[in-house]
Amino acid sequence: MKTTDHFKNTIKSYLDKRAETDELFAPKYANEKKNIDDCITYILNTVQKSGCNGFTDEEIYGMAVHYYDEESINVGKEIEARVAVNHAVELTDEEKKEAKQRAIEKLIDEEAEKMKKKSAKKREQTDVKQPTLF
Repeated sequence: MKTTDHFKNTIKSYLDKRAETDELFAPKYANEKKNIDDCITYILNTVQKSGCNGFTDEEIYGMAVHYYDEESINVGKEIEARVAVNHAVELTDEEKKEAKQRAIEKLIDEEAEKMKKKSAKKREQTDVKQPTLF
């Protein structure tokens, strides 16, 4: 199956948390006959059958839970698809500081490179000898 890993990880993360907090769902999620790849295939086939292009998180998560709730469910054929996940990544304060520092360093490097190019141009211009009449 060709689907984005981010989508797969997002669904798996939700299901893991749900299994931790929902004692009725946990045994169904632990069913050895079920797996995340088939769950994703089921979701993609359900989405394709609906004809819609956009779904809320709750709708997609509901499809995932439904896959695990049903003992026998028709997963459908594997679909090659790219899935867009619109979740913003939450960074820790430390990660934000590191990202800011990397951005500053990159900016400094870019400005230094510009200054080198400017000084090289000036040297080229001053190196040009002007012909004299004498």
